[in-house]
Amino acid sequence: MIPQFVVEHSPALMVVVPLLAAFVAPFSGKVSHAARAVLVGGAMGITSLLALVLASDVYAHGTRIYVFGAGSAALAVPPDSGGIPVRIVFAVDQMGALMLVIAAVSSLSVIVYSLASERGHSGLGNFYTLFLLMVTGILGMVSTGDVFNFFVFLEILSIASAGLVAFRIDGGPAVEAAIKYFVLSTLGAFAILIAIGIYYGEYNALNMALIAQRMQFTLLDKVALALFVAALAMKCGAVPMHFWTPDAYSMAPSSVTALLVVASQASLYGLFRVVFSLYGVVLNAACVGWFVIVLGVLSMVVGVTMAIPQKNVKRLMAYHAISQTGYMLLGVGVGLAVLGNRPFLEAFGYMAMEGGLFHIINHAMYKGLLFLTAGAIFYRVGTYDLNRMGGLGHSMKWTMVFFIIGALAIAGIPPFNGFASKLMIYESVFAFNPALSVIAMVVSILTLASFVKVFHSIFMGPVLPEYRDVEEVPLPMLAGMGILALVVVFFGLFPSLVVDTLVAPAAHALADRGMYIAAVLSGGA
Repeated sequence: MIPQFVVEHSPALMVVVPLLAAFVAPFSGKVSHAARAVLVGGAMGITSLLALVLASDVYAHGTRIYVFGAGSAALAVPPDSGGIPVRIVFAVDQMGALMLVIAAVSSLSVIVYSLASERGHSGLGNFYTLFLLMVTGILGMVSTGDVFNFFVFLEILSIASAGLVAFRIDGGPAVEAAIKYFVLSTLGAFAILIAIGIYYGEYNALNMALIAQRMQFTLLDKVALALFVAALAMKCGAVPMHFWTPDAYSMAPSSVTALLVVASQASLYGLFRVVFSLYGVVLNAACVGWFVIVLGVLSMVVGVTMAIPQKNVKRLMAYHAISQTGYMLLGVGVGLAVLGNRPFLEAFGYMAMEGGLFHIINHAMYKGLLFLTAGAIFYRVGTYDLNRMGGLGHSMKWTMVFFIIGALAIAGIPPFNGFASKLMIYESVFAFNPALSVIAMVVSILTLASFVKVFHSIFMGPVLPEYRDVEEVPLPMLAGMGILALVVVFFGLFPSLVVDTLVAPAAHALADRGMYIAAVLSGGA
């Protein structure tokens, strides 16, 4: 039984716990390695539990409003404020709750994995400080109801991520990747800050719901929209703004890369929140929807074609991550394109959005799993070069099984979760434009071919002499991969349960701009 105090204050606690633990982590290592492991593992376990408690409450009772510093946690608009939310407000609807579920499950599995995978390295106090700050940034981005605090949490996430990308210096390339990531993130943050200034100058507000209520879609609003979309599309790794992704994903420690996937999806959430909740039908939904669709198609095609010739397994997976982001953009873009057409929205628009959102959570699970398997392989053989691997299926059977699960899921093969979400995207997008659906299916075929090649290179064939003594990775690493693998299989076997319980409410909440505005400005549903 969860105490009511914890449920009521779960929005604040889920960002406070990792934030405090981040600053204690360097000191805990002075006591012992075990003390630090207990601290970061316990903090992440509590944080994930709090996020799941909040998500469960939102799915059960509707949008949660949490106001920092108010007499009542749900009092978003004080009586003497003139109708303006003046405090820091968290607004978590079903769309935000879906992102909390993704962040909670992924972060917990990654921290368990990292307790073994990073044990032999130095500087772990700083590593876990940055890791927990990343988690704080992600949870804050998907919970805040304020554009400026979205910017603040995005900056926390970006700075911590850049530090972790460069954590294993690796002779310089990791630092180069981190600098590229940091510079582009700074440019994106600058664009977002200008957009926020435009909103504040026009509407005297930073609260998303209030800005949405007052939105006039002037020329300046269009400029702000373009700045937000460009910055967040770059942050989520969409083509043609993807060029930081392969370097950062391939150079970061694998546990960090798995969390970078979730970080990219938090930016994707921000993009969807802006176009649906801030603008909605006020904008030219068909035009912006087609723009998102084009980004999605470019990401799918360019990502998979760049992945196929790669010899570095993590770089290959990074390009596939770009390709999979394209499916999410395609599905939600179709929903946005028909947002103003109720019959089309009911006929296939909602299904396309559900497919795109379902693919977000599926992608976080199977792509996180694949990056963790790549890290497990590197942990034992010390290379990501496919040309230097072979025969590891003889000695790393569990890692091979987890890789197979992730590879079949990303290729959209039943009965794994990637098949379920891709099928929804194929069917709904076909009703919108058959050519787009055909492109999506061809990309899946190429993805399957790519991972068959990778599987053969890593696991098949005789044991190579230099890997004769290779053993399976430690139990915590297997446990971290096992959590994600179980979710991949469960979501694939029971897709209707997941869609009906988690995804469909999120899609309808995202599309219903009026409900979001009313929930915040009235103090909660």
